[in-house]
Amino acid sequence: MKRKIWSRLQKWKQDPGRKALMITGARQTGKTYIIREFARAEYESFLEINFIENGNAEKIFSDVSDVDMIITNLTAYTKETLIPGKTLIFFDEIQECPAARTAIKFLVEDGRFDYIESGSLLGVSYKEVKSYPVGYEQTMRMFPMDFEEFLYANGVKDETLEYLKNCFSERKPVSASVHETISRLFRYYVITGGMPAVVQCFVDTHDIGRVEMMQKDILELYRQDISRYSREDKVRIRDIFDRIPSELSEKNKRFILANVRKSARMERYESAFLWLRDAGAALPCYNITEPRAPLALNEKRNLMKLYLADTGLLCAASLGNIQFEILQNHMDVNMGGILENVFAQIFTANGFDLAYFDRKNKGEVDFILQRGKEILPAEIKSGGSYKTHAALDALLDAPGWNLEKALVFCEGNIEQDGKILYLPWYMAMFLEQEEIREHLVVDVDLSGLGYPAAGR
Repeated sequence: MKRKIWSRLQKWKQDPGRKALMITGARQTGKTYIIREFARAEYESFLEINFIENGNAEKIFSDVSDVDMIITNLTAYTKETLIPGKTLIFFDEIQECPAARTAIKFLVEDGRFDYIESGSLLGVSYKEVKSYPVGYEQTMRMFPMDFEEFLYANGVKDETLEYLKNCFSERKPVSASVHETISRLFRYYVITGGMPAVVQCFVDTHDIGRVEMMQKDILELYRQDISRYSREDKVRIRDIFDRIPSELSEKNKRFILANVRKSARMERYESAFLWLRDAGAALPCYNITEPRAPLALNEKRNLMKLYLADTGLLCAASLGNIQFEILQNHMDVNMGGILENVFAQIFTANGFDLAYFDRKNKGEVDFILQRGKEILPAEIKSGGSYKTHAALDALLDAPGWNLEKALVFCEGNIEQDGKILYLPWYMAMFLEQEEIREHLVVDVDLSGLGYPAAGR
């Protein structure tokens, strides 16, 4: 399957000063698969150690600072030949071996081989690491497949995606036939989500029953990992995780702790929310007091909506035959929470932090996005009356905030109406965060400081 992270891996390999690469992400997002494929394509020699499957492999790192001993132990353990400058060594499930994480500093300094580490966020830091390899490790997060990757998996050609991207850039409507086809594929994406094994099952069989069975198996794996990796608050974390579908089905979709337990208080449960966020299992979306940059300074951390990291898992965890309703394009029948979850997933993968706005005299706006210094309010409409958006209008008309534009994602086609741009649901795949310039070199000229000449 084509994954966007591939180009980022190539960029890492081409960097002459590359560090070890730590790829994180929730379970079942395809980390191990893509690393193996990358190694086969880009290296002559490949060595893999899985610290769960190879329980005694931690003995390789009995002395983390002795690189020669580690390399000797690696080759003796795996019987593999390592070629300096042409070998990738992959440490999978590295959270199970803290000593290997500590040894990364010395292995990178040695410079003979390249290193990739991986571990599910469901436990990537549950054991103590004596010394983290600060300055010797680059982190890259992997998400479930986004909608663009889903389209590639289903055989959509580059030319079609280029056409859609051009329509998005130039704000011109998509042809009726393409719009209908991509909208249908988007509904499939809502049901399947982006877990690669689930997507492959859908591509191979188009059997939603089998898809749902796989998704429920993944949900159970997540629950097992909560029990395995969370040091404390296991019950609270599990209660919150299982409550997400019900909370999103409520009218305002805000996560109400009292629905979990009447006596629950945020100060007692905050660590449980953070654990699910750091694990990559859930995506918190915080309320903001006003739509001003930087949004992080305006967050109200005690008011949030909580989404699952994958929309397909949400569908599988929800009650009723939701999948059939979505296939029939009944997206306006109690589907608001599920549709919002899709966009939370897409926005997060595209580099945005999640926030929403809700004030009594203004109403609620689903998402407030920050792109550079620009603030973009976004409404997600599930029904046909998508041009009715009182809260969004009130936000745009509010004096002092000077908002210049807003987005409404809907079942309709591209249309500009004053400050509001209407976009089909699927166009969210092209709304990306500003590109971060990783290497910005500046020339420091001190000649104007007027230092006196030597000897004066």
